[in-house]
Amino acid sequence: MPGSTQQHAHGGRKTGGVPVLVIDDERELCQLIKDYLEPLGYEVSAAHTGPAGLERAVSGNFKAVILDVMLPGMDGFEVLKHIRAKCDVPVLMLTARGEEADRIVGLEFGADDYLPKTFSPRELLARLRAVMRRTTRAAVATESDAPAEIAVGPLRINPATRAAALGDKPLVLTALEFDLLVSLAKARGRVKTREQLLETFSERDYEVFDRSVDVHVHALRKKLGDDPKTPRFIRTVHGVGYVFINPDTQE
Repeated sequence: MPGSTQQHAHGGRKTGGVPVLVIDDERELCQLIKDYLEPLGYEVSAAHTGPAGLERAVSGNFKAVILDVMLPGMDGFEVLKHIRAKCDVPVLMLTARGEEADRIVGLEFGADDYLPKTFSPRELLARLRAVMRRTTRAAVATESDAPAEIAVGPLRINPATRAAALGDKPLVLTALEFDLLVSLAKARGRVKTREQLLETFSERDYEVFDRSVDVHVHALRKKLGDDPKTPRFIRTVHGVGYVFINPDTQE
């Protein structure tokens, strides 16, 4: 990577790559990400405070955002919440220790995936490609490819428009959460294993992603107002996976 720092230090010089925004106050880390991704066809920009990153994320035409949790001016969760109110750009969260609490909060606020700051460059690339691919597949889905509206009790899911509502309240879901919800709801009453869920909503680029299924289910349950102890929609089948049930019939 020597020699690339000066070439790309001012961001806008390199054109034609896939635009990615890194929001992190560690300038050296931003530069390392830039030096690794740009030779692979990405155009990397950086912001070093929460407010500056938010402004760039919602006003730019970025294909993905890599967002740190700990930021000056506004923390990453707050930045993410404001981004999600404005746009659906894929967001990959960076957590200092990869703690479950940080991952769950990030996913609940609309992050598409998470990555501990101890990541290897190859893992960063794999996860970045995965969240971008999921979002691209969602964007190019056509009505002819999508099944009719799915209704389960008060829940309505429209795969054609990728919209879901609980009663009269629209659900704000990430692309991955929507795919997960559709997969579970279409198999209503039948157990879906974690492996089957992975095959449904993501091509498997890295084994570590397997462990995040439970975290995404947790985030989806929260948005559905579902209590795992007395589930209305998603029942856990311990050691196997999950089954979607009708809250009116519990079947």
